[in-house]
Amino acid sequence: MLYVVKYTGPFGYIKPWTAVRDSETYSQQFLTPSIVEGIEKKLFPELLDASHYAYGKIHKIKRHRLNYTGLSEQQERTQSKGISLTVVDKRKFPSRELSILKRNVMVEPHLYLAFVEQEDAERAFAQHICLCRNEDILLPEELLELADEADFDEIEGFELLFCSEAEGFKVGHNRFAFGEAMYGELKIFGNPIRQPENYF
Repeated sequence: MLYVVKYTGPFGYIKPWTAVRDSETYSQQFLTPSIVEGIEKKLFPELLDASHYAYGKIHKIKRHRLNYTGLSEQQERTQSKGISLTVVDKRKFPSRELSILKRNVMVEPHLYLAFVEQEDAERAFAQHICLCRNEDILLPEELLELADEADFDEIEGFELLFCSEAEGFKVGHNRFAFGEAMYGELKIFGNPIRQPENYF
């Protein structure tokens, strides 16, 4: 038996670990192990106690699934880390190079979190979550009871199945596990891009 909490919201943002190269890797479509662990630690703050629970490991969330109605492209102005010197009238002024990054925000995301324990799902259902940006709040909408993982696989969306380097591709570095590399296999169930709610 799986207990699944469905979260919804108007917007959701996943920070790309590849930064300027995200247009080539599309890392804004899936949740990495560290993002799922961060959500779990928000829902269950007792997991922050490193003396009882291993960091870099997901303890309560069994599976997840993410779908949305579209992506809204946003522009972000950034400064490089390096400082260069600009000469004006024989005087030197420190400056930083400016550039513009294009990143995407999900529109009307639905996130499903599956738990083995009913108590964990009920605790999660009483709270809000954020993916990577605290102004994009997702609220619990529905608590589902599914017979097994085969039923969960009927939910459409993206899911990154966490695995070893030999089985998947690199998806970033885990901030909860001293920056160790994370790997996963991206699975697409059905059509992860839903029609908008007000579609006619």
